[in-house]
Amino acid sequence: MKKAFVVGHPIAHSRSPLIHNHWLEIHGIAGSYERLDVTPDAFPDFVRALPASGFAGGNVTIPHKEAAFRLTDELTPRAERIGAVNTLVVEADGRVRGDNTDAPGFIAHLDQSLGGDWPNRTGGTALVLGAGGAARAVVVGLAERGLGRILIVNRTPERAAALVPLAPGAAESVAWDDLPGLLPGTGLLVNTTSLGMIGHPPLDLDLASLSARAAVADIVYAPLETPLLAAARARGLSAVDGLGMLLHQAVPGFEAWFGLRPAVTDDLRARIVADLRPA
Repeated sequence: MKKAFVVGHPIAHSRSPLIHNHWLEIHGIAGSYERLDVTPDAFPDFVRALPASGFAGGNVTIPHKEAAFRLTDELTPRAERIGAVNTLVVEADGRVRGDNTDAPGFIAHLDQSLGGDWPNRTGGTALVLGAGGAARAVVVGLAERGLGRILIVNRTPERAAALVPLAPGAAESVAWDDLPGLLPGTGLLVNTTSLGMIGHPPLDLDLASLSARAAVADIVYAPLETPLLAAARARGLSAVDGLGMLLHQAVPGFEAWFGLRPAVTDDLRARIVADLRPA
């Protein structure tokens, strides 16, 4: 029986077991997927022990993604580019490979939500708010999808500038104070900050100047409908929530561990949405 995991600290909040165990169940695969709470101090030993652990691999979440990048035996080109690992695969020879599926997961959700021609329909210019690990994955994903112009905005300009090399020729950093003037030419607005998340202040941004063809995406999924997405829908704009990125990033890992590529279905989404609702 193949086994996989999600490792973090803390980890009780993770919905990954719901996703992967759903796929194991509907496909009749004899396997397991579990939460593992590992402290940062213990994480290096955890990675070193993986080849003898019986696990086929697993997901990595906060605060271990950058440590996993440093500790794996080999990295996919995408993980190397992003500088963080969210998926570990134990190879047949015992080597531990690190991948980052957040970038393709984000793009797959955009494609599913907006249709495959969204880069053309929205004008080919994306505006990314934030410059953390999630922003790095989003910028790489947008560059791989062929976006010709990716504007990165952060309150700390140096952090935004650090992401520009991820998409040479396409990405540029812009001052936060210039944000209102950028919106009329933006086809896709992406919030990668924690603003709008439960327990955090909302993102205070007037969307009135966005084009009617623009789309708005938020990687936050608790709540599922952030104030930013509610404002986008009120304007009649396409709005893409953060749950789909979580679902789609899980697909490549499941395929690597269990040998079958699963689908992100309405039934799976409904199961996770039900779990996100307050009791």
